[in-house]
Amino acid sequence: MTWTQVYDPFNSWPLSTAVAALPVLTLFFVLVVLKARVWVSALAGMLMAVALALLVFKMPAVLVVAAAGHGVIFGMVRIAWVIVASIFLYNIAVETGQFDVMKQSIAGLSSDKRLQLVLIAFCFGAFLEGTGGGGAPVAIAGSFLIGLGFPPFQAATLCLIANTAPVAWGGVGNPIRVLAEVTGLPAMDFSAMAGRILPPMSLILPLWLVRSMVGWKETFEVWPALLVSGLSFAGMQFYWSNYQEAGLVDVVSAVFSLLVMVAFLKFWKPKQELRLEGATHSALSTQHSALQVLKAWSPFILASVLIFFASYPKINKYAVFSSLKIPMPALHNAVMKVPPVAPIPTPEAAIVDLNFLAIPGTAVFIGALLSALFLGLSLTRALRIFGRTLVEMIPSLLAISFMVGLAYVTRYGGMDTVLGLSLTGTGWLFPFFGTMLGWLGVALTGTDAGSNALFGNLQKVTAEQLNLSPVLMGAANSAGGVMGKMIDAQSIVVSSAATQQIGNEAAIFKAVFWHSVVLAAMVGVIVMVYAYLMPWVIPR
Repeated sequence: MTWTQVYDPFNSWPLSTAVAALPVLTLFFVLVVLKARVWVSALAGMLMAVALALLVFKMPAVLVVAAAGHGVIFGMVRIAWVIVASIFLYNIAVETGQFDVMKQSIAGLSSDKRLQLVLIAFCFGAFLEGTGGGGAPVAIAGSFLIGLGFPPFQAATLCLIANTAPVAWGGVGNPIRVLAEVTGLPAMDFSAMAGRILPPMSLILPLWLVRSMVGWKETFEVWPALLVSGLSFAGMQFYWSNYQEAGLVDVVSAVFSLLVMVAFLKFWKPKQELRLEGATHSALSTQHSALQVLKAWSPFILASVLIFFASYPKINKYAVFSSLKIPMPALHNAVMKVPPVAPIPTPEAAIVDLNFLAIPGTAVFIGALLSALFLGLSLTRALRIFGRTLVEMIPSLLAISFMVGLAYVTRYGGMDTVLGLSLTGTGWLFPFFGTMLGWLGVALTGTDAGSNALFGNLQKVTAEQLNLSPVLMGAANSAGGVMGKMIDAQSIVVSSAATQQIGNEAAIFKAVFWHSVVLAAMVGVIVMVYAYLMPWVIPR
């Protein structure tokens, strides 16, 4: 059975677009207005998507069920698993007492909460995004900030804002690879172009983060450190993405920025330290040997190393279970994309990837388990901690399942594409709105790679029709998409679960929404400048 997607079921673009937006609008209406639990909101949104797919877009019922099932499997394996494993890792560090040493080691660099935020959420979070992504940056960095004494709600929102500029190269460059695959254009051209769009955002992101937490006066008190962290990250991000390769952009940039910050803080301190409430200098500045600090960080170091090896393409293709990529029954190649989304009718693949060894969640779980044994916990006690973590996460697991089920029904049903096509009629303003299309894609799919897969070829086709560079607009899709990462429903669930804010998802969404919109608009302006004022910047 095959079915062809319909992009204008009402023969009226405004009406078709409004109807296609109903699943997402339903989710956020139930979440924000009715203040229901996030899993209830996700279920309501998924049911709306199913109803529209069946009744409006005339998608066969078997394909609707298969699409929802595909989404649930993906959500559990690729998203929920990394959250559970990350919280398990954090609980192991707390249970063994090593988290206190980690906090004290950060305080040894600075007990100022503004600088701790930059070191953990920005530098360490970018490293985690580069090695694996998949929710790990928000989950692990958020847990870390709470352990340092940050209020849980604040930790959730700040980690969401921080997990933006590095996302275009997350998971060892996966979004760039996907963009190259769907457009047929060189991956390094996209990497270079993204590396010319996003460094200005990376430069200001530490300042943006700190200003989101404190006032302007307190922000300017640490401006030298904010400049050093942003400039070192942005500079290396530009260099590596343009002159090396796409896989390690985040990893190298994060490590470089972290090392530069460590060296800088040896010589510079703010005149007035801003400590967290209840944090005392004696409690947080206990001196430890390098070996003790290394031991304390070992769970996170080991997990990060394993994430890198599991995610790196040249390595994970040799994993024992790399052949466990199974076509989704009834769905694989059964949905046909047609012009203008695809140049010719093209079947949409639906592959269930059960390569458990090559996903961040398994790497984090193995790292946590090995660390528990290394730090003196028995296997029985470690598994008991894991069981407790799993039980606590059940509401979040339900939310993720329904959330990704919704996303996959709207993706295969063509509703996401209808929303995207509505932005392609903006003429000379398309560089701006094309960037916002990438933002919308991540907000809908939950991943920059997903947005690139959904809209990458559409960006190319529209750019060629408008005499714009397809490389610029493809990269704009990815660069704009990173700012949608903080508001996608999956990220909201990750942040709320990791920071013990379950039930507070609506407040988290409202807190970060305007940050997301403004930052995405700033990226859109940069793309407009490159398109019309500085076209020589675009790789040829």
